[in-house]
Amino acid sequence: MTPMLISRPAVESVPELVGERCDSCGAAAKAVVTFGDAGDLAFCGHHAKKFADRISATADKVIVEQGFDWR
Repeated sequence: MTPMLISRPAVESVPELVGERCDSCGAAAKAVVTFGDAGDLAFCGHHAKKFADRISATADKVIVEQGFDWR
């Protein structure tokens, strides 16, 4: 079996995440993460960094505010 290189997740930067709140604590979101058919979750800076390894391993797409380094 030939190993495949998978580039996950796709990362997009936007100027601002207007109106998005962290699904964990309610703070202003710095990242919105798409998990395929499971849906989206919004994360504040603290929770995005806390779960960065899991997000990288499982997410299909990550949208982050410009200037926020989640990894």
